[in-house]
Amino acid sequence: MLSERDPQPESPQSGSTGRIVISVDAMGGDRGPAAVVAGMADSASKNPAIEFIVHGPEPELAQLVAKRSELSGRCAIRHAEGVVTMDDKPGQVMRNGSGTSMWSAIESVRNHEATVAVSCGNTGALMALSVIRLRKLPGVNRPAIACLWPSRNPGGFNLMLDVGADIKADAPDLLQYALMGASYARNGLGIERPRIGLLNVGTEEHKGRAELKAAQDLIAAATETGNFDYVGFVEGSDLPSTRVDVIVTDGFTGNIALKTGEGTARLVGEFLREEFNATLLSRFAALLALGPLKRLRKRIDPRRQNGGVFLGLNGTIVKSHGSADATGVSAAIKLAFRLAESGFQDRLAARVASAALAGQDAAQPLEQNRASE
Repeated sequence: MLSERDPQPESPQSGSTGRIVISVDAMGGDRGPAAVVAGMADSASKNPAIEFIVHGPEPELAQLVAKRSELSGRCAIRHAEGVVTMDDKPGQVMRNGSGTSMWSAIESVRNHEATVAVSCGNTGALMALSVIRLRKLPGVNRPAIACLWPSRNPGGFNLMLDVGADIKADAPDLLQYALMGASYARNGLGIERPRIGLLNVGTEEHKGRAELKAAQDLIAAATETGNFDYVGFVEGSDLPSTRVDVIVTDGFTGNIALKTGEGTARLVGEFLREEFNATLLSRFAALLALGPLKRLRKRIDPRRQNGGVFLGLNGTIVKSHGSADATGVSAAIKLAFRLAESGFQDRLAARVASAALAGQDAAQPLEQNRASE
């Protein structure tokens, strides 16, 4: 009988002081390296178990790091002249990107100097470089990007993948997404037996494309060996619901859903500001509701749920929003640390390599996590 015990992952890459090392691409974000270094300092002040390798032009980074006492003795600088811009084509970066900060940040993971890399840069270029430098895990046809979606579940989030790594996904790819998403939910969110849903135009069995129906059969057959529950087809209205923990879809559909959700959240925020500023009475009402509004803003603030995780590679990459400020960068680093601390990459590799071994990446108690941000 197969053992249900969780194999011990390799220890996360540690610096000279035993801290977990995070590789950070300081360039490429809309707000420049100052925001990235500020986010690193914020993370360092809240979490003594973390240190950094930061990549970019050394003279500029040295000045920024020197101003942050929280980073003293906890940040190594790797000089990289080149910058991958948001307008650069992935193919161009693959051919000519070896001198960029993005390439250098990925290399630190490839060379086992760091456990996870974080970048605010061009998503397509980051995925392309990650694939060619880290390579896909054996058995993975298409990597995926997973993101957190605010929900009514106890943990406050659902997980959705793919949200833009590849516009296509066949039935076997969707099965791989389910397995990888379940592993992420266990190790990143502490959900012992995640509930998986397959995004469709309806919940009825007869609806959807042929590959979705084929994927449904594959995912349903893998529930016991994969240690998850399959709830069936889910609709767009289920994304924030308590019915499901992990939503599986192709990158085309997932990216549209993600951008639609972000745009709707911004629109609702703008409507609220307009209404509370409309009249003197509404301004007074806003003052009375200031406490609940602050709590709501914090709860749905996209900066605090920042970070898409690249799954299916020989290394973990966290993609931060390009417009992230220090708070957003700190949130992405927190996510990277949590995954590194859990041994997520080794557990995910084991899951993908042998989906027939049940329970091999059982959740660790959340209280054991040292992340304090």
